[in-house]
Amino acid sequence: MVFLTLRGQFGNILGLPFGDILAGLVFTIAALTDTFDGYFARKHGMVTNLGKIIDPLADKILVIAALISLVQLQRLPAWIVVIILSREFFVTGLRMVAASEGVVISASRGGKVKTVTQVIAILLMIFDLPGGLPAMWVALVATLWSGMEYLAKAKSLLS
Repeated sequence: MVFLTLRGQFGNILGLPFGDILAGLVFTIAALTDTFDGYFARKHGMVTNLGKIIDPLADKILVIAALISLVQLQRLPAWIVVIILSREFFVTGLRMVAASEGVVISASRGGKVKTVTQVIAILLMIFDLPGGLPAMWVALVATLWSGMEYLAKAKSLLS
């Protein structure tokens, strides 16, 4: 998301700084390729154990990198990123504990909603469009909700 720091250095396109447009395009392409990769892997039975580990990590790195860039640009309060990052570490930890017990905690519907709301909110904030912060609030609620879903799935493993 280094493109966000190019803000204003190469002029405006459609009223938006070039850096914002470039960052938004890169983020969109990365999010879409991740979506299609997962879809095709499942459709063609090409899901691997390595993919089960790498794919969620790549998702998290993409989202966290964008969120940190938005904090640096002072478009997003840092405490929101701390909450989202904490949830990601928490859920990853739960999944690791479950895996050590031979239990797979698969992605939940809430986790998918979380990802979609985060991507939409991030794009709105990258492009500095109205509604970006309210969209991030929706993403934050979805993030916390899905974290609770994972906790409920792993409850028996934590006793």
